[in-house]
Amino acid sequence: MLDLENKTPAELQALIAEAEQKLAEKQKSMRKEVIAQIKELAASIGASVNIKFDEQASRKSGGPQGKVAPKYQNPANPDETWTGRGVVPKWMQELIDSGRSKDEFLIKKDQ
Repeated sequence: MLDLENKTPAELQALIAEAEQKLAEKQKSMRKEVIAQIKELAASIGASVNIKFDEQASRKSGGPQGKVAPKYQNPANPDETWTGRGVVPKWMQELIDSGRSKDEFLIKKDQ
């Protein structure tokens, strides 16, 4: 068993990276074996299969991407902002309903 208690954070991170690499290699190898078995079974009954495997789909999702910088700002209350994602906030919807364009409320880069 590895003695993890005396490892530095950098050493632990290196171990994690190495373990993840080995895991990915083993999973890829196992997928190839299973696909070969499936094709062999299909051939034994006179059938053929075409298996497409998407490497991207098998990876973990990135999860939350973190906060997104606000894109729009309420001119009446600068503390109210919106990223442009998700549900349109009430203040923005009211301004749009009054005939204004949301482009008017873009936050300027130099602010």
